[in-house]
Amino acid sequence: MRFLILIILLGLPVADLYITSRVARWTGVPLWILLTGSFLAGLLLLRNERNVFRVRTVAALHGEQSVLRGLLDSGRKVLAAVLLIVPGIVTDVVALMLLALPLNVGRGLGPQPVTTGRPGGCDALDGDYRRIE
Repeated sequence: MRFLILIILLGLPVADLYITSRVARWTGVPLWILLTGSFLAGLLLLRNERNVFRVRTVAALHGEQSVLRGLLDSGRKVLAAVLLIVPGIVTDVVALMLLALPLNVGRGLGPQPVTTGRPGGCDALDGDYRRIE
């Protein structure tokens, strides 16, 4: 079982490089441009996510943002950056699909505030009043 996992882990980059060389030959783009471009994109994404993770952590500590949302989004981007750094076109496509996931859309993953009245969370209170003179 260990050897099967080792073969898969070592075989994926080799097969990916083979597929990338075939795509480079088919498109006419030099192989080093494909590999260097994805490597630099992965490094830039990893560097940017390091800075964004600091900001999200501070925001989560202040209670401005959900901790789970920041961790999930940062983990997704770091995994995509690592896949971009690994040479090959297949891992690049998987990384781009991972980046295209709409995880940060809609309501947050943390607890939502309870609103009174209408679902929109209107600030006005309805009631009766009378003037006392």
